[in-house]
Order: sequence, then structure tokens, then C-alpha cells
Amino acid sequence: MIKIKYFKEITFVYAIFISLFHFGINIWGGLSDLWFNSAHFALLASLGFLTFEANKNDNEVSIVNLIFAVGSLVTFFYMMAFEESLYAVANGQMRTSDLVIASLTIILAIEMVRKSTGYVIPGIIVFCIAYLLFLGQHFEGVFAFAGMSPERFLYRMFYTNEGLFGPIATISSTYVFMFILFAAFLLKSGAGDFIVDVANAVAGRYTGGTGHVAVISSAMMGTISGSAVANTVSTGSITIPMMQKAGFKSKFAAAVEAAASTGGQIMPPIMGAGAFIMAQMTHIPFVTIISVSVLPAILYFASIAFYINIHAKEHNVRGEKSDVKILPILREGFHFIIPLSTLVGLLIYGFTPTYSAGIAIVTIVLASYLTKNKRMGIKEILEALALGSKNMIVTGVLLIAVGIIVGIINISGIGITFSQLIMEWSGNSLLIAIILVAIASLILGMGLPVTASYVVLSVLSAPALVGLMLSPEMAALVNAGIQIPEVTMYLLSAHLIIFWLSQDSNLTPPVCLAAFAAAAIAKTPPMATGLTSWKVGKGMYIIPLLFAFTPLVNGTWFERFEIFGFALFGIMCFSIVMEGYWDRKMSILERLVFAVAAVLLLTTDSIFDMESFFGVVQNTHIVGFGIFAVSMVLHKMLSKEEKKYAKSI
Repeated sequence: MIKIKYFKEITFVYAIFISLFHFGINIWGGLSDLWFNSAHFALLASLGFLTFEANKNDNEVSIVNLIFAVGSLVTFFYMMAFEESLYAVANGQMRTSDLVIASLTIILAIEMVRKSTGYVIPGIIVFCIAYLLFLGQHFEGVFAFAGMSPERFLYRMFYTNEGLFGPIATISSTYVFMFILFAAFLLKSGAGDFIVDVANAVAGRYTGGTGHVAVISSAMMGTISGSAVANTVSTGSITIPMMQKAGFKSKFAAAVEAAASTGGQIMPPIMGAGAFIMAQMTHIPFVTIISVSVLPAILYFASIAFYINIHAKEHNVRGEKSDVKILPILREGFHFIIPLSTLVGLLIYGFTPTYSAGIAIVTIVLASYLTKNKRMGIKEILEALALGSKNMIVTGVLLIAVGIIVGIINISGIGITFSQLIMEWSGNSLLIAIILVAIASLILGMGLPVTASYVVLSVLSAPALVGLMLSPEMAALVNAGIQIPEVTMYLLSAHLIIFWLSQDSNLTPPVCLAAFAAAAIAKTPPMATGLTSWKVGKGMYIIPLLFAFTPLVNGTWFERFEIFGFALFGIMCFSIVMEGYWDRKMSILERLVFAVAAVLLLTTDSIFDMESFFGVVQNTHIVGFGIFAVSMVLHKMLSKEEKKYAKSI
């Protein structure tokens, strides 16, 4: 270990510099994508090596980490000094120094990912490299690959847009960095406390009120953080103790927070890093993605709210009386609405997400001076800049390293092979294909974070899902090279299905990071908490089916609202069936009737091959709502009779 005087102060200033560097390049430009992405990796990796295992008390850093940090910076300076190699290497004239630096960059990326996420992702990367270089020669059938020379591999990973510094790295250095920096400024300006206060004032007094506070606060926090674990830790430290105090069981309280915080990844306008990657991979405008994601996100949070309401009724958890008024809270925190409105407004107007985020960051600082108690001074601004860089280390380096996996998938053709296998295994059934993708997502989620899981799965399976969504006539036109606008929305539907299913790694055991974080706060068994959060977050599996089989994404806005309205009741029925309780415990027959209503409310006429007699509203929805309404009235009448009988005894 080396003891460095003022080490913490040095890394703090370095983190500020990294944020300012990214802010300046993203707003004013000045570097090519290759140079900027190389600098993005070098700066974040070097900061990571300096801070991840540093002794916080003694200002010490290991010699190895210091060497790795310097080595990370060397890769960028070499890129700048010898970029002419890009042209010479393309003609087969790769120098020894090119090979050394390219190899060093890959090794450092893998090592930084290992330090921050463990051994699984580095293991996958090493396996993929081995497969491309020599291991593929030993496979038979569709997975056989002739191999590639090490020189050619290093060239394509380092000097082209197929590897480390390709499109995924560009998304990381631009959209993702700027929005994580935006979130850091919002949090440092006090937005987290404001969100929890608003949620408490709105929902705290109702049945299961503290549980609904967790849902509302996580939904609002998701608009600025886009991270399930960050949501869980920030809002959960407040809402979980509140729920426990109100009477919720600790395991259920932790599960609600984990499930609600996972919704932060699907809540516009940020939606984690995945939405930016989706925009880049599909070439669909970011504004389009977030606009079609609003209604599904509301459905997901409503599904959690239904579970909370049922659980609160069953265990007699009432809302807490409070004198807190919403208007004073809004009056004190109204300035938080200004940067969010600015961000959304600029996106709608047509500015790039990167530029919009940059202007929104400036707006946060300016808007803070409209209040007396939450003004951002020089100290708060510098802390926000440093926080943005530190929060970006894991995501940034991870996305760059995942670029290796994506590059190898594209080079080897495994993506096309996997898509063909899904088509074959599913027997041309879209439902079976989605189930296969869900299983693959669950397996990948055991080792990959959500964003990485989405990237890998989308490359592997999105083409297959799109192919199964298209009608035979439309598929024939597409294969003939004819451009069809509707295909774009089917592509978006496929990516949203994969994006949503990728979130299950936050909730589904054995690896469920958000649930484990909530369990640590609630002091409950992690695995049991994960199982409960998986149950509470079932909307993460139901709503993707609506993407595939209803016009929730690719229909007109009227069709979308029609699906949304009846789906709310369908998800409510589903929650009742799962819990077997509403005003009282239900019989098996009652649950079966509500299950029928749920199926009809969540499906369309086309699934049952029915003709629409009503034109505007689906027959299945009308019948399903009728069954639901009659069943609910009968249930309440029987509940009242039982209560009267119980009192008479």
C-alpha cells in the first residue's frame, strides 16, 4: 500500500474533472467518437481503480491499483498519439505496441468489471473471447466457428466500432453519463426528501398508506435515478421502517420497496441506461420510447398498489392520520418541477437527450435559488459533479466491457443462430418464444446486471420476436426489402418485452439485487424477501404480454387507452386471484370467476378469434368487466352478510 497525502481530496477533484470533461464534450463537442469513448473508459476505469479498494481512513491505495489506474490513462493517450494505426492496421500492418495496448485495454476493462461486479461477467467475456479465437472450432453444428487470428480480433475490438468503443460505449459516454449526472444534481438539491414528503402527504392517510408512499416515491424517484438498487436504498431507508411501524410484515414491506424500486427502471423519462441503448439499437427516437412507456409503467405501479391494498385489508393496516399538508410541501419544492419539465420539453421539441440533460442540469442550479432553504452553492455543485462520476464508474465500465460480448456475437453470427433457434423451438408461437426469452433473461440475470442482460438478450432474440409478431404478408414484404412504418413499432414492442423481462433479475431469486438491498434494510431473510418481491412484482411478466398481443404499444392512442383502462381491472382481478382475498377470504370458486374476468380483461378479441360487435371496445373487455363487476358486487354483499351474522352471534 502507498500512503498519499490528501488522497481523498485528489480523487474528489479528479471526479469533478471527469464530470466537467464529459459535460463539456457532450455540449460543445471537440473529440471524435473513438477518442471520446476511449477517454470515457480511461477516466472512469482509473477513478475506479483509485477508489474501489482505497483505505478511506489512511488515504492509502495499493500499488497494483495505482499501476492499473495509470495504465488505463495510457490506453487513451496511445489512442490519441497513434490513431494513424487505424489506417495502417486495416491493411494488416499491426505493430507490436498496437497489440500490447489493445490487449492491455481489454484486460483492464475485465479487471475493473471484476472489482465492481464479481467474477461472472468477466468469466462470460473470457469465454466469448476464447470461443472467437479457438474454442468455436471444437463446436459442432450451428455453434461451430472457424476462428479468428488474435491480431484481427484485437484490431476489431480496439480500433473499430464493433468492440470496446463502439455504439454501446457511445451511449454510455453521452446519454447515460449525462442523465446520471442529472440525477446526482437532483439528489444533491434535495429532490429525494421532497419526493418522499409529497408521497406521504398524498397517500399516507389511506388504507395501507405507507405502502402506497413507497410506490409513489419510488415511481417519482425513478424519473430521476433509473436504478432499482439506488431507488431501494434511497427511498427504502425511509419507507420500509414506515411500513413496519404501520403494521406491515417486514418481509412484505421489503418486497414492496424492491418491486416498486424496480419500476424506476421502466418509469419515463430516464428508464435507466436501457432506454438510451434501445434508442440507439432500434433507431427509434428516445421521445417515442418514453411516450409509449408511460401507460405500461402506470400499470406496473398499479399492480403493486393492488397487492398493498389487499394485504392491508387482510392484516388490518390502516393509514396514519397526519397534519401534513400537500400545498406547503409543493410550495417549498416546486422548483424541482422546473428541471424535469425543461428536460421533457426539450426532448419533445427535438433536442438530443444529451443536450437536453445538460440544459436541465443548469436549470436545477438556477431553480434552486427560487427557494430559501435548498439553494445549491459551490459546495453542493462540486459534490454533485463528484457524485455523478462515482455513480457512473460501474455502469460505464460495464457497458464498455459488454461491448466486447456484443461485438463477438455480431462477428461470430451467434445472434442470427440464436434467433433461428428461438423460432424453431417456439414452433412459431409468440407466447412460447416470450417464455423462452423470459427463461434466458432469468438465467442471464443471475450473473449480469439489468442493462447488460438487456443488451445481450436484445442482440440475440429481438429479431426472432419481431419475426413472430409480423403477419406472413408483412414478413414477405419486409424480406423483399420494402420499408413498412408499422414494423418499427413491432421492433419497439419486441425490445420493450426484452427490456421489461430483463428487470426480473432485480426481483427473482437466486440473484435479486434490489430485493437483497431491501432485505438488508428490513433485516429479513434475503431469499425469502426475494420470493415475496417476485410475487409482488408479477406485473413485470404480465405487461410484456400486452406489448405482444395487444395494441398497447403499436396501436392508436385511443386503442392504447382502451387497453390500459381494462388492463387496470384485469391486473386487479389477477391480484385478487393470487391473494385470494378482498373484503374477506375467497372460496376457490370465487377465485376461478375472478381469474376468468382477468383473462378476458387482459386479452383482445383477436386472441379468441372473435369479431367485434361493438366496434370501438373489445368484446372480451366488455364481458370481462361485466363478470368482474357482478362478482365484486356479490362478494361485497356476502361480506356484509357475514359481518352481520358474526355480530349477531
